[in-house]
Amino acid sequence: MSIDSLRRSARATVSGLPQGFWWLWLSTLVNRTGAFVLTFLSLYLTVELGHSAWFAGLVVALHGLGGVAGSPLGGTLTDRWGRRPTMVTMHLAAAACAAALAVVTSAWAIATVVLLMGVAMQAVRPSINATIADMVPAHEVRRAYALNYWALNLGFAIASIGGGAAIFLGYRTLFVVDAVATVLCAVIVFLRLPETRPEARTDKAGEPVVEAKVSMVTVLRDAPFRTLVLLNLLVCLVFTAPWIGLPLTMADQGLSPSSYGVVIAVNGIVIVGFQLLVNRLTDKRSPVLLLSLSSLLFAVGTGATALAGSSVVAFAATVVVWTVGEMIHVPTNAAATALLAPEHARGRYQGVMGMSWAVAGFVAPIGAGAIVDGPGPNVLWAVTFAIGILAAVGYTLRLRKALVDGSDGGSSDSQGDIVGIAGEAEVEVVVVGDITGDSTGKAAVSA
Repeated sequence: MSIDSLRRSARATVSGLPQGFWWLWLSTLVNRTGAFVLTFLSLYLTVELGHSAWFAGLVVALHGLGGVAGSPLGGTLTDRWGRRPTMVTMHLAAAACAAALAVVTSAWAIATVVLLMGVAMQAVRPSINATIADMVPAHEVRRAYALNYWALNLGFAIASIGGGAAIFLGYRTLFVVDAVATVLCAVIVFLRLPETRPEARTDKAGEPVVEAKVSMVTVLRDAPFRTLVLLNLLVCLVFTAPWIGLPLTMADQGLSPSSYGVVIAVNGIVIVGFQLLVNRLTDKRSPVLLLSLSSLLFAVGTGATALAGSSVVAFAATVVVWTVGEMIHVPTNAAATALLAPEHARGRYQGVMGMSWAVAGFVAPIGAGAIVDGPGPNVLWAVTFAIGILAAVGYTLRLRKALVDGSDGGSSDSQGDIVGIAGEAEVEVVVVGDITGDSTGKAAVSA
């Protein structure tokens, strides 16, 4: 492929979207460029303050637990209060938490602040996703989500590099920079982003149309969407597991922490370098096909970790495989959520979907650490392989009709006869042992 064709492909990928989207994109980039707290929190707690690795893992898990509450809260506020007020308020709340971490030192205070930060950071996601669905034409929504996810990862890469270089200034300085960047993000949203919440519809006589009341219970009763949420939860568990299990597996093979740093850096490099190309190749493809394919890539990529031996190259290759799955899955899942959601309830639907990411961010670190400490790393990768395959089958068998019908105008009562698999299976998670790993925090904000 020539340079000119690559340039034309890139131009086509980023063209045709409204100006408001690019201000939102910029706010995401600014926010993630200064996102130092989760990246360096475990080091701060263990190296700077002298807390145990168990406590550091617990605090990271509390961030995920806060997200479980924050996501539906943000979804409700997005629909009732508006997209922009919710974004500004939650960004400022997250900034206040980051600044507080630069001051507080007691274990209880740190745990409380991180929990509240989890609430605020996850609460802003439904408003961002709903805004994109509001302002971008339906046939371009997946591309817009992919571009926003690219901004998130580009900012994440910059934060990781910049934070590592600037760590000599002290962890507290990094947390202050995080707070400043988040405030700047809120300022961009406040000054440049219009409110996009749909206005009340009117009939031919100009009278307002009474929309059906939508609560969180109503959302959970939507069988196709409930199925989509459950399947996304399965994928999120697989996606989150490597952030805990991979460094422990590599250490078990006698590889150094620096080797893990090189391997996991492949994730960011691949996304930053190839997200636009992957988006171009998958554009206009069936959402069910893409969700099934991404689940298979997660299954194969994580499952193959058990076969990597002590080869850094082999570990890096497994990361490439599941990273491609990540690039396909995240924007496609967000677009599928927008497809199934009624216009006036987009925030709540995105909030419930975001809750599946938050639950995985809480459960997976504990579960992965327990499995590695117990049966061993190979069992963890066998489990993630099986879960990924189960998700791929679920997308293919359960959501084909729902997502095709959704293209005619979102979720409808006629889809209620599609029974989700949420009520047909019980998943038992047994948690034992200590938390010995730490998530980078990236999975917690991917929704």
